Amino acid sequence: MTAAENSDTRRKRILWRATHRGIKEMDLIVGGFAQARLTGMNEAELAALEAIIELPDQELLAWATRLEPIPREHASAVLLEMLDFQP
Repeated sequence: MTAAENSDTRRKRILWRATHRGIKEMDLIVGGFAQARLTGMNEAELAALEAIIELPDQELLAWATRLEPIPREHASAVLLEMLDFQP
């Protein structure tokens, strides 16, 4: 498998996971952001998005709705951009 094929597979996997979260609101927030930004992301941004996808939906939803502050250890540039994203 070439590096381009590997990158393509990674992006497809990220997109599928971002759009199949379990909570419809998070499918829209995370999935919509991924659909809009995934192709232009560099390796570091992809890694950050993969880490975000691993977080529980309830935490992400609380941060997205501003019910809870985003913990400093999770406040990556990608997460902040995603939570401000308007499709």
